[in-house]
Amino acid sequence: MIVPFVDLKLQYEAIRSEVAVALQGVLDQAAFAGGPSVARFEKRFAEFCGVRHAIGVSSGTSALWLALLASGIGRGDEVITVPNTFIATVEAISFTGAKPVFVDVCEDSCLMDPRLLKGAITPRTKAVIPVHLFGQTADMDPIMQIAADHGLSVIEDACQAHGSTYKEKKAGSMGDAGCFSFYPGKNLGAYGEAGAVVTNNDKLAERIAILRDHGQTRKYCHSIIGWNSRMDGFQGAILEIKLKHLEDWNRARKGHARLYRDFLSKVNGVRCPMEQPYGEHVFHIYSIRVAWRDELMAYLAEKGVSCAIHYPVPIHLQEAYRFLGLPKGSFPATEAAAEEMVSLPMFAELTDPQITYVADQIKTFMEGQAGIDHVQRAIGERPGYKGMRLNRRPAAG
Repeated sequence: MIVPFVDLKLQYEAIRSEVAVALQGVLDQAAFAGGPSVARFEKRFAEFCGVRHAIGVSSGTSALWLALLASGIGRGDEVITVPNTFIATVEAISFTGAKPVFVDVCEDSCLMDPRLLKGAITPRTKAVIPVHLFGQTADMDPIMQIAADHGLSVIEDACQAHGSTYKEKKAGSMGDAGCFSFYPGKNLGAYGEAGAVVTNNDKLAERIAILRDHGQTRKYCHSIIGWNSRMDGFQGAILEIKLKHLEDWNRARKGHARLYRDFLSKVNGVRCPMEQPYGEHVFHIYSIRVAWRDELMAYLAEKGVSCAIHYPVPIHLQEAYRFLGLPKGSFPATEAAAEEMVSLPMFAELTDPQITYVADQIKTFMEGQAGIDHVQRAIGERPGYKGMRLNRRPAAG
């Protein structure tokens, strides 16, 4: 059986007729940069998130960057976030001129550990970016309280959390701003690059809307220095259609996650994702933790199962951020996750037989001779391990 990591074509086939009508509408109006389709999506996405404003932009990275700029973050400032994230979170900080400062994540959730936040705050700290990773929100109440006590802005990185909740509040609605990516593989994905910032702050929304459009308050009148970060009309139209289906797609993902857990929680050596009791996980990514992760992935690939790693190199260990001077060992929970996590196929159209097949292959590897043989082969190929024999299962305990 072949099981892809994600299959965007299946989703497209299910909504093909709706997409055709939406795209034709944009063509008929010739509204290709911004325009009515973007405005309609902004209104509906704001309602979905439970906020007053949604500002459509060109990508999730742009959303983070513009939210920081609009919050007054700049050179000499510090912004606290986590190293267990996609690099866009940190790039956005760097491109304001501010310095990223990291705190480690909780070992069980891989989300920002609020207990470490106070110790990272300095007189230069101006904002905190909690990352809602894999479809689950960070523990926002203590983060918001600490930020309020120190006068810090809170910008939620909700780029992987479309529709997830924290104590019945939607991701993106709790901080000063929430930032979303609509990269094609996301729970709510465009057919290209797109993003949005959501907020209840009228002035912040106005400033982001001006910044995304070259600093214009009206055509050819530039009140501030901005950038070109507008959302395309086609993407607004696609997202307006897809938003109607998002809750159904999220329910399907949650059902898939339950089925994975039913199978894999009984498998020796597999740690399933820990769902936090405070909210609703929407499973953008279903990432398990195992020893001998690379060997498991090689075995699954042989069996037709595509997997991924989110993320193999923590941000503080990336070449691009070596200048921060944060050596290996600086953030133990993040680094442990980077060595053990493997993301399994997860998309709304995934079938129960596909999930069963993936789980069966993992069980075969983890608890049988197939895993021992694969790991033994890998050991034999590593310098310094010649002649070593493996006398235990690859991830016992």
